[in-house]
Amino acid sequence: MNDTGPDALLDGLRDVLVGRLSDIGRRFSALLADTVPHTALVIFTRECTGRPRKVAGDPDIVDRVTIAELDSLRADLAHGQIFCGRAAVAGRLREVYAILDRTDTLLVLVPAGRPPRPAVLDTVRAMFGIVATAIQLQVQGASPAYLAESRAASAERARTIAELTEVHATTLETLLATLRSHDLDDDRARSAAGETASAALIRLRTTVDSHREFAEESVVTAFARLRGELRGLLRHRDLELDLVEPAVDGRAVPGEVAHGARALVRGAVLSLSGQDEVTRIRVGWSCSDTELVVDVRDDGRGLADVGELERELRPRVETLDGTLTTESTSGWGSRVVASLPLQPPSTTPPSHHALADLGRRELEVLGHLVAGRRNRTIAERLGVSESTVKFHVAGVLRKLDVATRAEAAALGGEAGVRPVP
Repeated sequence: MNDTGPDALLDGLRDVLVGRLSDIGRRFSALLADTVPHTALVIFTRECTGRPRKVAGDPDIVDRVTIAELDSLRADLAHGQIFCGRAAVAGRLREVYAILDRTDTLLVLVPAGRPPRPAVLDTVRAMFGIVATAIQLQVQGASPAYLAESRAASAERARTIAELTEVHATTLETLLATLRSHDLDDDRARSAAGETASAALIRLRTTVDSHREFAEESVVTAFARLRGELRGLLRHRDLELDLVEPAVDGRAVPGEVAHGARALVRGAVLSLSGQDEVTRIRVGWSCSDTELVVDVRDDGRGLADVGELERELRPRVETLDGTLTTESTSGWGSRVVASLPLQPPSTTPPSHHALADLGRRELEVLGHLVAGRRNRTIAERLGVSESTVKFHVAGVLRKLDVATRAEAAALGGEAGVRPVP
């Protein structure tokens, strides 16, 4: 962005918008690097339940910034506002630039060097508005690539939270049991420590609940959002829309399933409403403990091109491991039914042969991964260098045929590897 002419600006924005959604933070950071020097960039949106943070820059900041911190910062801003000041980011107060777009998407920059001129930040705000809108459109479109990436991220985060919860809850419960024992002396110290452990356990459970609330959406809320989208879609069409809402006691659905289901309905309604003599379309959702069923039908003569409709909808359904059926009967209308499971397929635990391939030190490192420790802490525990730990972690990932340390920890725990105390 040294050349700030309109052509260079548009070319730069085009490069930001093209590519994987998960990398959009890195691309936007590169575009801003010369004009607004910064050490870290975070884009935060609750639309993306799989990866709500798109980040780039210093790992000590982007890996540690929390959803609670970003939510708190966002709550203090009005749409279009540019904030320059100190805010809690990654565990401590830092100088930041923050912008909240009207899509409710938040941009946070941790600056490096002198503050830019106000006009420059105004330009950044306009550019971020385009980036935020592109993110929103990609999420609402729910392409198979987005759904697959979102489901993988959600599953990984759920496994990580479950592992950390189990480890920390067990530790705190054991500590509480010890502190409540009357065999210990010094009642005041025991009482204070017990209260601290109890408060920590409550905070742990609250954090897990908030992550679950973030990653999932009430089926009633998801359907209400669909209602608004369909009204806008059919605003200029003389068509009756019959919406059958799901039961109010239906369970919450993962964010990617909600996005996928809405995209399926929009696609089906657009296709079916294009037939001659269709005056009414019925859309119904039903949610059980295991699946969300989407049912769309019309009152036409059964002239819909269900083959073309299947080609459009099936990739999304199969990405979510669901099933799709379509039918179009002459004189009786057309129908689309999709069944979407609410949980991704379970990961098969590694066999004993896979664990047998791990060396003694690799098994020890795997035990520390199950306990949720970082490389630096593992190195200190084992009395080796951090680079040695990285080497062993890479060997564990390769031999267990997994991509992340969280997956290795989950598979190790399922196979009976105990967390190293």
